[in-house]
Amino acid sequence: MGSFWSDPYTFVVVWLSGVLRGWGLADDAAQLILFILGAAILAALSLFWVIFLIWVERKIGGRVQDRLGPNRLGPFGLFQPVADMLKIFTKEFITPAGVDKVPYQLAPILAVAGVMMLWAVIPFSINWFGSDLNVGVLYLVAVGGIAEMGIILAGWGSNNKFALLGAFRAVAQLVSYEVPMVISLLVPVMLSGSMKLNEIVRSQEIWYIVVAPIPALIFFISSIAENSRAPFDLLEADSELVSGFNVEYSGLKFGFYFVGDFLHAFTIALLFSTLFLGGWRGPGAEQYPILGFVWFFAKTWAVYVLGLLIRFTIPRFRIDQMMNLNWKLLTPLSLAAVMMIALVDKGTQQGHFLIRWAALFVSNVLIWLVALQIMESRRGKVEPRELVHYPPPSKAAEEPPAQSEGGA
Repeated sequence: MGSFWSDPYTFVVVWLSGVLRGWGLADDAAQLILFILGAAILAALSLFWVIFLIWVERKIGGRVQDRLGPNRLGPFGLFQPVADMLKIFTKEFITPAGVDKVPYQLAPILAVAGVMMLWAVIPFSINWFGSDLNVGVLYLVAVGGIAEMGIILAGWGSNNKFALLGAFRAVAQLVSYEVPMVISLLVPVMLSGSMKLNEIVRSQEIWYIVVAPIPALIFFISSIAENSRAPFDLLEADSELVSGFNVEYSGLKFGFYFVGDFLHAFTIALLFSTLFLGGWRGPGAEQYPILGFVWFFAKTWAVYVLGLLIRFTIPRFRIDQMMNLNWKLLTPLSLAAVMMIALVDKGTQQGHFLIRWAALFVSNVLIWLVALQIMESRRGKVEPRELVHYPPPSKAAEEPPAQSEGGA
């Protein structure tokens, strides 16, 4: 019993391995079954977790925006997401005429699968992870593109001009904000010397958000834009694109996109905690893996709630403001931060680790001060666009046409 509470993951895995081998299965077959069972459990837990996330977002959004949120169905409205789930399961599937059926049907699946596959490499504790890939960071970047495929396939396969325009705008936003996000991902890799996510966590004697705050901030902002949440929710600008790329979907296929949205928001918090907040590290985390899971969940929850506060308080950007923020600020700032951090880290590797971390923090502060100075110098120098003045309509065009005398 003591070994279960100190390390339940290893306890269960060893027990299941013994049971499978007791049935006469070979070691490779037992290992394969354990992998399949673990993937199924992780996928099921992540999908059921979405139900709770929906309730949390509604309650926090209601508090922030002076609304009640769900409070009728069940205690504190806890049963409301369950009722919504049952409702969307029973809604009719409507497939418009003329759609390209293969991309149309495949797109919602890719939108959810691209998010769920990220969970396979996230270390929830010192030994609780699906796979500790030696190219874990590269895996995150590659798998993140699968959800974008789901968006462009939805717009292309729907045979709808509004859906196609929404998909084009979505991909333009997602691909653009991937640039500073991927550049900022280089910083944890450089500082830890590894692309393994568990090794990145182990190397954080001091959280990377402290020694490299600029890449952490850029990763956080870019991740919100990647998830298309306010103030970057231009993918679903209802007044312009009806509902965006998913306008032709109904029933559970329409619900898949919402599952991917809510799950992606929490996954962002998981990745940020792993890369910049020390992941599962904390007092007693190495001796008791379940305590490491608690630390990791607490950090993730703090990042997740911060993202919700941003979503429910900051108004939506214009499309030109959103793209200017990416290409004129975040991308050059991330490049400058990576180059400076690489030089400082290389020059201080032989010194004490406190000197190294202090030098990295000071370099980030200097980069930020220079960026503020550049932005201040450019303020007011951008000439406003000239307004186009159209001539007033002629009086002949304003007057209604005269009816002929012999008209019927």
